[in-house]
Amino acid sequence: MPPPRILSIAGSDSSGGAGIQADIKTITMLGGYAMTAITAITAQNTLGVTAVEVLSPDLVGAQIDACLSDIGVDAVKIGMLGSPAIAAVVADRLEKLGAPVVFDPVMIATSGAALADTETIAGFERLMRLATVTTPNVAELAALGGHEGMAAHGVAYLAKGGDAEGERVEDMLCLPGQPPHVMAGTRIHTRHTHGTGCTLSSAIAIYLGKGLPLAEAVDRARLFVRSALRAAPGFGGGSGPLGHAAARG
Repeated sequence: MPPPRILSIAGSDSSGGAGIQADIKTITMLGGYAMTAITAITAQNTLGVTAVEVLSPDLVGAQIDACLSDIGVDAVKIGMLGSPAIAAVVADRLEKLGAPVVFDPVMIATSGAALADTETIAGFERLMRLATVTTPNVAELAALGGHEGMAAHGVAYLAKGGDAEGERVEDMLCLPGQPPHVMAGTRIHTRHTHGTGCTLSSAIAIYLGKGLPLAEAVDRARLFVRSALRAAPGFGGGSGPLGHAAARG
């Protein structure tokens, strides 16, 4: 079979650990063909974000059009958007696409840096309704109204627990009208946690692009990220498959 075609719509990370760079690495490692629509350029590293320059909505839309009109797409991953106008352009392009969409609502990085303003966050509802699954971390879920707020939206979401306290990490896949599916594991202690959310969401996208059901795609993506964290430099002396890119929580 040809490799699944995955379009990542996200910001660029100058340090290579998160954003578009982490997505390309993940998609390539898992046997996919990575395409990109860059929404913003950031100056960042594992310590935080020091500068952001958002691209124009027209240019973001043109990148998406270029990929869809020629190569086509089997799944889409959405990360950092940068502005409400870009969020609207992305939603317009994906509304009739028919391919699986994974929306990682990047608004608060693990370092604490704010990556989306209030107006941009307000524009997330339309994208969440379009998405096959939305993947907020602990702080992002709270900003979206918690479990109650997500349930009110009636959308599928994966509540990631990597930023919560404790040695037991729980991720919860919640589908409208169904009981939550809880996936638990022991916390992996490593400093290489920059980019975990980007890696996880793009891994889910490629498994969906391969035709797997959502629950199986999430399970396999979690296994991929946890394996990468265990193999990252400084954990057990190994050299990880993604190195510093194996991790935003």
